[in-house]
Amino acid sequence: MKCPKCKTSDLQAAKLDGGLPAMGCAACGGTSIALLYYRDWAERAAADLDPATEAAVSEPNQDSKTALPCAKCGSLMTKFAIAGTTDNKLDLCTRCDEAWLDGGEWELLKSLNLAKEIPAVLTDAWQRKVREERMEAKRRERLERVVGSEDLAKVEAFREWLVANSHRTEILFYLNQ
Repeated sequence: MKCPKCKTSDLQAAKLDGGLPAMGCAACGGTSIALLYYRDWAERAAADLDPATEAAVSEPNQDSKTALPCAKCGSLMTKFAIAGTTDNKLDLCTRCDEAWLDGGEWELLKSLNLAKEIPAVLTDAWQRKVREERMEAKRRERLERVVGSEDLAKVEAFREWLVANSHRTEILFYLNQ
C-alpha cells in the first residue's frame, strides 16, 4: 500500500500505543489504522495512555488539506474535525473502515484524551459539537474586537452569573426593555 499523502512511499507495518496495529509512512509520519483492529484495541486497552506524553504534545501542522485517497481501496476519504480547538481532521474511508492520521495526529488525539474515542469523533453528534465550539469561539473573538478584552472579561463574568441565576428570565426581560 502506498502512502495517501506522499503518494510514493510504501506503508510499513507498525504498532502504536498498547500494540495497536497500523501501517505507517516513514516519510511523512502518517498512519493508516483499520477501525476493526482499533475497536478491538480500545476494548482491550485497560490502562490509560501515557500521561507524560499527553502533556508534551503541541498541535501538529501536517494535516492534509485536500481529500486523500484511501491507501487500501483508492476511494476518497471523508474528513472529520477532531475538536473545536484544532484545525486537524481525521480522514476516513467509509468503504473499508480505514482511518488515516497525518503525522502527529495520534499524539494530538492522546493530548486531547481522544485516542480511545475515534468512533465518537466520526459521529454526526460530535461534528455538530465541534461546529458549535468553533462558532462560539468566533462569536467571542468578534465581541472582543468590538468591546476589548477588559470588557469581554466583564461580559463573560456577567454571563456566568446570569446562567446560574434562578431569576434569569426576569433579568433578561428587564435588560431588553
